[in-house]
Amino acid sequence: MTTVVMLVGLFGLLVPFFPGVEVIWITALAYGLVSGFGTLGGWMFALITLIGVGAMVGDNVLMLTLARQEGAAWKSLLLGFLGGLVGMVFLPPWGGLIGAPLAVYLFEYLRVKDWKQAWAALRGLALGWMTSLLVRFMLASAMVGLWLIWALNN
Repeated sequence: MTTVVMLVGLFGLLVPFFPGVEVIWITALAYGLVSGFGTLGGWMFALITLIGVGAMVGDNVLMLTLARQEGAAWKSLLLGFLGGLVGMVFLPPWGGLIGAPLAVYLFEYLRVKDWKQAWAALRGLALGWMTSLLVRFMLASAMVGLWLIWALNN
């Protein structure tokens, strides 16, 4: 059962706004509480936790950095976040994918009055999202791998 939930967390990362890293971490915690941590488990869980925090922080840093490199203003990115939340509430599950980029593009266009610059900001946001998805998936895979080592030696 733990393996199934871990895989749901891992492949759930492909769905925007799904907390896959958190699902993997909570599953590892539950496994430790039920099966016992032991010495190896304690170390594995500590590593899983560190990698999980890195995945969550890195995700946002990559997305924001690449969008900023393409000229997006902080206000645009904040409105993009809010647009994603609104889209997620009113058009689940894909509304966030529509609301966030639409908000960034529209605010950037209103801010700079140049559709090419607005498009560049949106492209940076999309590139940041794709890059962060790849990095998050690799780190989440490492979390699952550490849990497997722990489970096979428990």
